[in-house]
Amino acid sequence: MKQQFIGLQHCKCGITWKKDMGYFKRTPDMVFCLERVVTKKGKNSIRTKQVPAIRFKESKPQYVDFDETDNFSLDLIPSLETDDTF
Repeated sequence: MKQQFIGLQHCKCGITWKKDMGYFKRTPDMVFCLERVVTKKGKNSIRTKQVPAIRFKESKPQYVDFDETDNFSLDLIPSLETDDTF
């Protein structure tokens, strides 16, 4: 296993070990990052430390390709030349 961050190790076979979670299998949507956590708040200072965190990628919207044979009306698009709002 190779260490990516303190408390987070990865193996070639797709298994990951995290200190607080134990062993688990990685998925393609996982993103491993460092997150800042406040450890102590003082009068004039704030102490933080970085801890490993797992985030998941959000699904992106899928765009449909426009085809010329689709029913498309130009009446739905406002014309800039006839717009007198300026």
